[in-house]
Amino acid sequence: LRESRNVYLFRFCCMTFTPLATLVLIVVPGSLKQIDAGNGQVFGVNSADEIYTLYSGVWTKVPGSLKHVSVGPAGVWGVSAGDYILNLQRGDWVVVRGLLKQVDAGGSVFPAGVNSNDDIYCLPAEGSWINIQGKLKYYSCGSYSCWGVNSADNIYIMKGVTPTKCGGSLQWEQIDGALSMIEVSTDGKVYGVNSNGDLFEREGVSSINPAGTKWRQLPLYQRIKHVSYDGGHLWLITLDNSILDCTDDLN
Repeated sequence: LRESRNVYLFRFCCMTFTPLATLVLIVVPGSLKQIDAGNGQVFGVNSADEIYTLYSGVWTKVPGSLKHVSVGPAGVWGVSAGDYILNLQRGDWVVVRGLLKQVDAGGSVFPAGVNSNDDIYCLPAEGSWINIQGKLKYYSCGSYSCWGVNSADNIYIMKGVTPTKCGGSLQWEQIDGALSMIEVSTDGKVYGVNSNGDLFEREGVSSINPAGTKWRQLPLYQRIKHVSYDGGHLWLITLDNSILDCTDDLN
């Protein structure tokens, strides 16, 4: 997990970043089963539930054991193999009351997630976990909306999310398409992966129109199982746990 990288130049999904730009796809050394980027940081976990963060371009091991990790405005959160919820505070993992199988820290000040029963929760800045009606297997939040997918791979959006209203409007809106996982960046960009390992971006997403307009498939030479976006970097995990970093230039 150190510095040597293979660089490939592509022109397929460059419209994701800058029209007519050359997309730089870097194969990053190492192996991760899940990755999350937010707030200028990148965290991930491998098949042994070991935790890593990208520091000065080098993967650095973080003490602890997690099956899923998330970083964003709400801080660094994770869940253990036993579904215990942990929050990184001053370098130490602190256990937070509750159980979740997946957690997301992309909300402006709150984490959110789902438990083993696919129940949906969010945690206000001050208070206890709030149960949001519905069932989802994966849930991700941005600054003004949260997106999720259920066990049938149906896609839903929750609008009206604010720092003081983590449950949003409490009215789900179904979105066309089918995805097995979905991620919303802090700035509102939405990406997802389907059960076939295909990668998609939601076009037309804005604070005025959080649901966007349509899905666009981004052709890749490998199948993807996990995606995350932050600060011009599209991070991808392939089916064999390889790590890819897509940017729109060589900087």
